[in-house]
Amino acid sequence: MAALICGSLAYDTVMVYPGRFRDHILPDQIHLLNVSFMVPTLRRYFGGCAGNIAYNLRLLETPGHAMGAVGHDFGPYRQWMVDNSMSLAHVHEIEGEYTAQAYITTDLDANQLTAFHPGAMNHSWRLEVPVDGSITIGVLAPDGRDGMIAHAEQFAAAGIPFVFDPGQAMTLFSGDELEAFVRRASWVTVNDYEAQLLQERTGLSTADIAARVKAYIVTQGGQGSVVHAGGRHIGIPAVRVGEVVDPTGCGDAYRAGLLYGLARHLDWETAGRVASLMGAIKIAIVGTQHHRFTMDEFQERFHDAFGYRLG
Repeated sequence: MAALICGSLAYDTVMVYPGRFRDHILPDQIHLLNVSFMVPTLRRYFGGCAGNIAYNLRLLETPGHAMGAVGHDFGPYRQWMVDNSMSLAHVHEIEGEYTAQAYITTDLDANQLTAFHPGAMNHSWRLEVPVDGSITIGVLAPDGRDGMIAHAEQFAAAGIPFVFDPGQAMTLFSGDELEAFVRRASWVTVNDYEAQLLQERTGLSTADIAARVKAYIVTQGGQGSVVHAGGRHIGIPAVRVGEVVDPTGCGDAYRAGLLYGLARHLDWETAGRVASLMGAIKIAIVGTQHHRFTMDEFQERFHDAFGYRLG
């Protein structure tokens, strides 16, 4: 089994403002908004959904390839992928473009102001899903609009089952387009807010979506997650963590856990627990690709969390 994760590869620049935005934004003056925040803390991370999922698959010793369009500034990220034994076979540089970049400022109330430049990501439609038999499962994660449409069609035409993970790209599509993604996908995974949006836009209920795919997985943060599959509603518990340090990238870690389970034909109760543990490991570390473990360590943590061992 080798997974192809179609999605973004991006630089995340995260800044922390040691105050509260509400103290400087006057509600009756929003039409004249002009504010500046001093941010003494700034960190730059390697991110993007495709990169994050591929990184987590590497930790789980599961073959996976990130497929995405990047810019001329990709060099440091490329070296990071090399250093971490991540595949670059389907990463393509677009001349004259920057790699996708998110600039995120967070205040003490955990409010965020984000600016996102898609850059090379808008050219993802130029990349093609390989049809040489090297890929056995796919992931359609947030990416350029045209690229997501093209890659869904290519997965379907090649008979490659794929996970539809619309995430923050949900708003790029109409209800009919989202329904077409669901119709082509084998699995759909969203968080609870995205589930409401997906169902409102398509007019489909939870049962309707679950009936169209092999499994419809909805994550609920600290409340765990639910797998709707085969007429069953399988509750997956969250894993307790000592401290919530950084939730960014937890969804991508969870999805890598699902892929691990699919690759090994695990039952949904176990696959969901692997995914849940992955999210918990990530949330305790700053950055989307800085948590590390060996498979022996993961096995022990799984046993400690759930009382049985992975087969």
